[in-house]
Amino acid sequence: MRLCHDGSRCWMSLLFVYPPPLGGGWVGPARRLPCSGRGRAVRGGGRSGRWARVWGGRWLGGARAGGFTSAPQHSPARLSSAQHSPARHGSAQNNPAMPPPPGQTQLPDWDGLKLRVRTLIASHRVMIFSKSYCPYCNQVKELFSSMGVEYYALELDVTADGPSIQQVLAELTNQRTVPNVFVNGKHVGGCDATYKEAATLGKKVMVLDYVVPTPLGTSWGLGGTCVNVGCIPKKLMHQAALLGQALKDSRKYGWQYEEQVKHNWEIMVEAIQNYIGSLNWGYRLSLREKSVTYLNSYGEFVEPHKIKATNRKGQVTYHTAETFVLATGERPRYLGIPGDKEYCITSDDLFSLPYCPGKTLIVGASYVALECAGFLAGLGLDVTVMVRSILLRGFDQEMAEKIGAHMETHGVTFIRKCIPTQVEKLEDGTPGRLKVTAQFTEGPETFVGEYNTVLIAIGRDACTRNIGLETIGVKINENVSAKLVRRKRQDYVDQAIELESACSNQQLIKPTHLYMNGKIPVNEEEQTNVPYVYAIGDILEGKLELTPVAIQAGKLLARRLYGGSSTKCDYINVPTTVFTPLEYGSCGLAEEKAIEKYGKQNLEVYHSLFWPLEWTVPGRDNNTCYAKIICAKHDNNRVVGFHVLGPNAGEVTQGFAAAIKCGLTKELLDETIGIHPTCAEFGTLL
Repeated sequence: MRLCHDGSRCWMSLLFVYPPPLGGGWVGPARRLPCSGRGRAVRGGGRSGRWARVWGGRWLGGARAGGFTSAPQHSPARLSSAQHSPARHGSAQNNPAMPPPPGQTQLPDWDGLKLRVRTLIASHRVMIFSKSYCPYCNQVKELFSSMGVEYYALELDVTADGPSIQQVLAELTNQRTVPNVFVNGKHVGGCDATYKEAATLGKKVMVLDYVVPTPLGTSWGLGGTCVNVGCIPKKLMHQAALLGQALKDSRKYGWQYEEQVKHNWEIMVEAIQNYIGSLNWGYRLSLREKSVTYLNSYGEFVEPHKIKATNRKGQVTYHTAETFVLATGERPRYLGIPGDKEYCITSDDLFSLPYCPGKTLIVGASYVALECAGFLAGLGLDVTVMVRSILLRGFDQEMAEKIGAHMETHGVTFIRKCIPTQVEKLEDGTPGRLKVTAQFTEGPETFVGEYNTVLIAIGRDACTRNIGLETIGVKINENVSAKLVRRKRQDYVDQAIELESACSNQQLIKPTHLYMNGKIPVNEEEQTNVPYVYAIGDILEGKLELTPVAIQAGKLLARRLYGGSSTKCDYINVPTTVFTPLEYGSCGLAEEKAIEKYGKQNLEVYHSLFWPLEWTVPGRDNNTCYAKIICAKHDNNRVVGFHVLGPNAGEVTQGFAAAIKCGLTKELLDETIGIHPTCAEFGTLL
């Protein structure tokens, strides 16, 4: 081909390529066309020195050594998107055949075909490569339809590129016949193999969910702790407290209001419970849509593969199953002292309490204790926290102490190193009046105080002791108490023994009762020592007690059992947030744990105080928000611990958690440009 340099009309050879739907080409004879404004001649990079043609800005054709070929009109991603509509139940999508112009031949775009096949397989739970006249194909489609399982069928005999797709499938699966079936991305095979796989997809599922009422009679609906008496109502009450603080800040931003603002507990509780009720109903509907049998009954093993289910009316039914999954969760632990179950409440009662709790004593220093103390104080209540030893055991202690200090400056009273020994009722009412007697762990002093409400938040025990696990031989960790007490909590044992001796007339909580938590040891696939019994969630020994962890573990377990997957739940570097007034987000190791694992000399800790811009105008809490990252020096300064105290800490931590999963280093943080002005930009400035 020759190009004229004098601007006169020139001619060039052009390979005509008619792109059909799959991005391949109909190849025709070369023709000569005059140059014009609609196209230009370009040199094809890497194309053996030959020339190619760009027409209207699109790459149409090219040449390689040994002959001409075609290039796709669309990119693979665009091609897949353009040609595949969402699957419908029992539907088959056919590409209209585009006949080649007379005298021209189709060259398949093999890369495009392979991409399309993989996309179809990955995009549909059940993918059937079929032929419309094949009786075996029709049998397979009728099978999935009868089970109510959605499938996607591509009829190869009425698709223009059907033979080419079948050749791609043969290379991929070594199967040259139809139907060629994939389930959850896994190749199943033909008709006979599909029937076997469909049997597992059609597994019958039953859910037993029963809430044993609290000593005060509180119970709730479907959804577990998080939805009913945990994360959801806790976060909403935390938000109510934050709105109160925002009202105070608003005056500095120019908002003027004369009316005295006060909080109405009953209105808040009603709104929160209405929302929770909608979630309960949604879960019921979801189970029904998935054809899952739901029983509001208490389950108990009576023999291998058999359980007894008892409903609220005492009616008993018996059920058998091939596989069992335990997800019974935990319930709050009581003190074991006179008056605790008679007069005290726990977080199981608080979120639906029909009256304002008034002056409140919270016993415990767990995240539940501090979160409840924080939002109750934020709503304007008089709140005291009684702490046996340290705040937020298991969390970074520097961060924990900063949380405590901040809460104290905002009106929460802390009584340290003190254990209640008795609760007495002085007066009935809503709320009533209670007398609390307690003993300090250092010295002979006794504490006595009066409160309207006493909330116990000293920890939780797994609901595993009364469901017949011993009948079928499932091991639960009843001996963990002695090990934990000896290894980590000897200080409490010594104190409790001294107190028991000094106050022999009082019934004190026993350390062995405290830590006999009933957790279930499992392997890395959440399987117990009994092969047909699995467990997930808070009842697992040594795993994180977080709702998203349980959800993830449950999904992956189901996929392994019935979907052909091998993916296991990753319990490492899981982010979490404590919703105290100054929120605390963390991911990875606490500083104490990092020192224990790596050695102090092998760590570098970067930290800084920061002041959110939103807090500067009202002039509050300067030098209070704090962040630090802990880096392993001998591992390229990889971030092994991330901790932040400040507003919206959960939102900030979630993003950093993904980076930590990917091996975040201090150098990468330094190279990251922050978003200004935000709290999250501290990570780029440490």
